[in-house]
Amino acid sequence: MRQDVRRYPGLGLLVLLFFGWLYLPIAVVIGFSFNENRLVSVWTGFSLKWYGAALSNSALVDAVRTSLTVALIATALATLTALMAALVLVRGRDVRARRLSEVVVNLPLLLPEIVVAVAVLILFSQIGLTNGLLKLILAHTAFCIPFAFLPIRARLQGMTPDFEEAAQDLYASPWVVFRRVTLPLILPGVFAGAMLAFVMSMDDFITSNMLASGGNTTLPVYIFGLIKQGTTPELNAISTLIIAASLLLATIALSLTFRGRGKS
Repeated sequence: MRQDVRRYPGLGLLVLLFFGWLYLPIAVVIGFSFNENRLVSVWTGFSLKWYGAALSNSALVDAVRTSLTVALIATALATLTALMAALVLVRGRDVRARRLSEVVVNLPLLLPEIVVAVAVLILFSQIGLTNGLLKLILAHTAFCIPFAFLPIRARLQGMTPDFEEAAQDLYASPWVVFRRVTLPLILPGVFAGAMLAFVMSMDDFITSNMLASGGNTTLPVYIFGLIKQGTTPELNAISTLIIAASLLLATIALSLTFRGRGKS
């Protein structure tokens, strides 16, 4: 017999306190981004000038461009690698050391990020790689692979192989089976993995801070530099724009997901 959790005494208040604790700081950042005063904690009037200052900041625009470039390329490479690894480990037959291979793929999740960042930094130093943008792309690809791998693997494990076997019985080649049957069925998992990898790349600070060179500063590193100079409404405006972009991206992802469920 199911019990209605809403009948538990005090649960509603606890939920309100939880969501207030979670989202109140975000609301404060958004609210004070419209503050006319340069002092963040002193409200003097409504103004959009800090958004104009943020959008006209060339250093900020360069940081956003670098983060987007690194995130998009790293997401594409990580998702492709994760997709191939998931297909081999889930659909492959007679795969030796399957469990060990999964551990190797997920190893960046098991290790502290600072350890991975130091290891990548030493590796790039030993092989003489000096291109700052390339170093960021390769490092972000490495730690984004497990984030893309887990949703794809879960989707493959939850999908029955009957459709693929039926296509093979109809003399479809392996590539046709993958393109016409497997990929459309696991596409929500691939999309979820790509979205997760993109968010992790855009949000990364430790690895980016250790590998970034002049002219290749990412957005989190740039924001950290602003914080060291003191919090300003411009920083709040930047954070609000990032929140708006994240909500827009999440809305698009949810709409595509629900549209796919409606068609199925």
